[in-house]
Amino acid sequence: MTLDRRSFLKLVGAGAAGAASLPLIGQAAELMPKSAKRVVVIGGGYGGTIAAKYIRMMDKSIEVVLIERNDHFVSCPFSNLYIGGILTDLNPLTIKYDKLAANHGVKVVQAEVTAIDAAAKMVTTSKGTIAYDRLVVSPGIDFRLDEMKGYDAAAMEVMPHAWKAGPQTVLLRKQLVDMKDGGTVVVTVPLAPYRCPPGPYERASMIAHYLKANKPKSKVVVLDANPDITSKGGLFKKGWKDNYEGIIDYRPAKKVTEVDAKAMAVMVEGLEEVKGDVINVIPPQRAGQIAVAAGLVGDDKNWCPVNATTFESTKQAGIHVIGDACVAGAMPKSGYSANSEAKICAMNIVALINGKETTELSGINVCYSYITDKDAVSVAGVYTVKEGKIIAVPNSGGVSPADFSATKTEAMYAESWLKNILTEMST
Repeated sequence: MTLDRRSFLKLVGAGAAGAASLPLIGQAAELMPKSAKRVVVIGGGYGGTIAAKYIRMMDKSIEVVLIERNDHFVSCPFSNLYIGGILTDLNPLTIKYDKLAANHGVKVVQAEVTAIDAAAKMVTTSKGTIAYDRLVVSPGIDFRLDEMKGYDAAAMEVMPHAWKAGPQTVLLRKQLVDMKDGGTVVVTVPLAPYRCPPGPYERASMIAHYLKANKPKSKVVVLDANPDITSKGGLFKKGWKDNYEGIIDYRPAKKVTEVDAKAMAVMVEGLEEVKGDVINVIPPQRAGQIAVAAGLVGDDKNWCPVNATTFESTKQAGIHVIGDACVAGAMPKSGYSANSEAKICAMNIVALINGKETTELSGINVCYSYITDKDAVSVAGVYTVKEGKIIAVPNSGGVSPADFSATKTEAMYAESWLKNILTEMST
């Protein structure tokens, strides 16, 4: 018996249609059958926890499922204080999710998200699939390792990035403690934008603080890919001059493009080799991998464009992106920004699900940076939407006084901010 081409195609087509109605071998089973309005939130950090909590607070009829790969969250803000020896451990920076479930009825699923099907409104996880009406993606950042030759998973264990708080933070701290007096610490800074604009400069300050007290013959070399300090530049430079003269060697416009973990060296655009005893490589960044895989990033292939009012993706309907991963106009990539974005996103998701009018953003950001163990500086801003873009409200923000008259008070404000925002996230 033989088949002509047309008959063969008809047979294959019929078989394919039949197969589509059957579960595929190895296909994930449905984890939570959906019976009501449901919002799924991916990511349990500064943005995701707040979005999940506030949706439930505003409308108890909406089921909220928070998916997070870890059973706890460690804050990147303030992790530099642990690296500098001011905090003795990471416990003050760590929260759990049990009270979100107990107090607000958020259903927390500890699993890895492996795929998002925007058309089917389905999230696939390592434990099964979860359907949604609307989805919030708050995945944080991942690294553009293709732009830094030699920096792979193995190199990270020798030259830690410590830009995702946790084991890498502990590793960098241990390397500083183990380093001989007279050693050199190298900190590399990627081109902006990246998570926490002042973070690398605070880190240099905290490392210098530790060295000054414990290894005074040592120094910190900061290789900054940017032409100047990207946030609070004048304040950092004054703080360094007053406290770390001869310890911090700041070198702008030095973009590191290659590392050699065996030689403990980095290359500046293939032209200049810089060696160190401890090397903290902060790589160039992009939105978390799941956002990239789901087609949420824009033409730059790095960050996720969103509607400035609702934070709904301009690439995939029904999906909202908040936090470091999104393009939020004038708002920086910070924990406080993520908190503000999460609240307005939650408000608008509730409105959209219930067929009501949306509300435009009124956002705020305050970012504290420590210079010494007792001195901190800050930058603040207020944000709104104008002509479809998030802008800074003119004359609404500012930085700490240039004479450092308020730094000790600001350090106390910073400590209070951390306690309050972590409590809001976890209770």
